[in-house]
Amino acid sequence: MPSSSTRALAALLLLAAASFLPSALRGDAPAGAVTPQPVPAAPPAKPATSTVADPNDPKTARVENSVVKVFATMRYPDLTKPWTKQAPGEATGTGIVIEGNRILTNAHVVLYASQVQVQANQAGDKLSATVVAFAPGIDLAVLKLDDETFFETHPPLPRANALPEIKDSVLAYGFPTGGNSLSITKGIISRIEFMPYNFPVAGLRIQIDAAINPGNSGGPALVGDKMIGVTFSHLGNADNIGYIIPTEEVELFLADVATGSYHGKPAMFDDLQTLENDALRAFLRLDKTTQGIVVHEPFRDDADYPLKKWDVITKIGDTPVDDQGMIKLGSNLRVRFQYLVQKIVANGKIPLTVIRAGKEVKIQLPVPTDRPMLMLDLKGTYPSYFVFGPLVFSSATMQYSGAFAGNAGLMNMLSFIHSPLVTRRSDRPAFEGEQLVIVSSPFFPHKLSKGYGNPMSQVVKSVNGIPIRNLNHLVEVLRDSKDEFIVFEFDNRGGETPVLPRKDTLAATEDILNDNGVRAQGSPDTLTVWNTKPPAK
Repeated sequence: MPSSSTRALAALLLLAAASFLPSALRGDAPAGAVTPQPVPAAPPAKPATSTVADPNDPKTARVENSVVKVFATMRYPDLTKPWTKQAPGEATGTGIVIEGNRILTNAHVVLYASQVQVQANQAGDKLSATVVAFAPGIDLAVLKLDDETFFETHPPLPRANALPEIKDSVLAYGFPTGGNSLSITKGIISRIEFMPYNFPVAGLRIQIDAAINPGNSGGPALVGDKMIGVTFSHLGNADNIGYIIPTEEVELFLADVATGSYHGKPAMFDDLQTLENDALRAFLRLDKTTQGIVVHEPFRDDADYPLKKWDVITKIGDTPVDDQGMIKLGSNLRVRFQYLVQKIVANGKIPLTVIRAGKEVKIQLPVPTDRPMLMLDLKGTYPSYFVFGPLVFSSATMQYSGAFAGNAGLMNMLSFIHSPLVTRRSDRPAFEGEQLVIVSSPFFPHKLSKGYGNPMSQVVKSVNGIPIRNLNHLVEVLRDSKDEFIVFEFDNRGGETPVLPRKDTLAATEDILNDNGVRAQGSPDTLTVWNTKPPAK
């Protein structure tokens, strides 16, 4: 019989699957007290502090011709049943007509949308739309309409070509929950910072004190008669703290997708620390006039990587970096120096000046557009999976592991058993192609699993003694095995080692699929591997 600790772990994992995974995927699970949360349609806790647009105001009339309501039908993946999708859900947001007969909105408004429609203000008809560009990291998406005659009477909204000033008055337009008409909230620009968006992407972010409510996402924010950004989030558990994606970030996104695909924003992924401590300054033998930010851990440790541990970055391009890693923009604005990466990058590199062992050195630092992660980010795709008898395997993803973050008891349990879902959550792959493979679902009911505790959410370490590199490798090992038994070792302390008879498991798989309404034994990528003839030995 399974031990009590094994059964306790299985019960907790099942509870997490039922309670946390769907909400984490939707983006409505808490992610930290200071993390802005996307605001798709949902009933707000209290009425929005807003006013209905005045149709007699010329500016309002122009905006209402350029702002649309977006309707999306979502089919999110079911991370604990990766062969299927969650039930359809409805969401609404806002969009903005831009040049090229396109509509700009937030990525989270149309994430996993199986159907998208748009509706002009005061219009009765909804027009079918298609998502043609998508960037979850910076939370922007572009739509095209099936009927482009719509744009003959709905011109693009002009965009500002410079950042607004702190304390500028701002109007946020959109279609928040609680009514059907275009609505406006009024406030001021209170902060402009270079901050994280969706990991690992960072960018400029404008904070306003206008009320941002569910349904506002994707709508324009205007200073004067120009759009200065796109509404995208609010600060959870706080009143009247909303966030805008500035037009500078919008222009970078649109320039990137002009080639037909989104490549991503270049960025530095090195770990840094400030140079504020006197002992640290003395340790590095720096005089009081030297300012900069210290390299705590370079992004790569190979000999060719230009940055080294204890380097002090004093300039990015020609711009000085201070002891907190900040630079000045104009007379009254300081932002993190990494902001300039997107401004001065050329051929995938940026120029830095560093102090190394007391000497000034000029380097060219490569700035990739993505940070390799052991746990993949689904980025709007559906998870891969493979069924072998009563077991369902999938790749560990950021969405799956992130579902546990709000459950302290489960996190403690996973930490206690040394689960890589916790211990390696932020790791990069140790070698090319490395992924964690998990048992993503409870056992399918079958006599083959008799007496075993449920291994859901455990990470596969090896199969018949062969270390598993990734999901496709697991499928290869199962495909090529000629052993009488298949032995699954999991990468954790304690628990059990399931042993299945190979021939019986292969014979039972089809019946198990049919009994549980699973249409395919695996996703297309894993089935390609499974059905490929093994190489001759």
